[in-house]
Amino acid sequence: MNKKKSILVLAAHPDDEVLGCGGTIARLVKEGHSVSVAIMGEGITSRYSERSSADPMQKINLKNHSEKASAILGVSDLRFFDMPDNRFDTVPLLDIVKIIEQLIEEIQPDTVFTQHSGDLNVDHGIVFRATITATRPLPESTVKEVLAYEVPSSTDWAFQTGSKTFSPNVFFDISTTLDVKLQAMETYASEIRMPPHPRSLDAIRENACRWGHIIGVRAAEAFESIREIR
Repeated sequence: MNKKKSILVLAAHPDDEVLGCGGTIARLVKEGHSVSVAIMGEGITSRYSERSSADPMQKINLKNHSEKASAILGVSDLRFFDMPDNRFDTVPLLDIVKIIEQLIEEIQPDTVFTQHSGDLNVDHGIVFRATITATRPLPESTVKEVLAYEVPSSTDWAFQTGSKTFSPNVFFDISTTLDVKLQAMETYASEIRMPPHPRSLDAIRENACRWGHIIGVRAAEAFESIREIR
């Protein structure tokens, strides 16, 4: 990415943006690209039997964590849409598509990062499907590249579900921004787990180092190229 570009990162939940591409976001911002992050869901109410019974302070705290994480990554354009956590399937797909279409119209992104289609989490799959619809290659579209990222404890836990396995073919060297990614993740204290767990800080570091070893750098984030227009 030599030319300064506009980037849109779509995340179903608070922390997906950091887990999936936090190091890449920090690197792109550092290189002078414009990065916008859209967090589609509120990320908390599925832990309650009824959405209405959720503690509103937990939603506020999680939003504050997202804002702190974005500040660490260098993102100044962060947007929230408060969709029901792990209940995106109760929202008409068209409504989600229209949110993303409006974001694309406003931001005019060259590149869109989105969730992986085969993730265990239902919301991730719906965001992917809505992204593919919203970024369809119409003549006036600015979007030239769509990339899907992995999310530990969702992408890697989709055992024998019949879903598409994550098969990355694009890698970003995050050797200089891995520590920034981990620092941003630390703001999501309620979402971090103790090892052994894919969402532990140890596992996040190890996964980045694993992808790095595969492509010959210290640390990397992996993506599936969904579409690229050159």
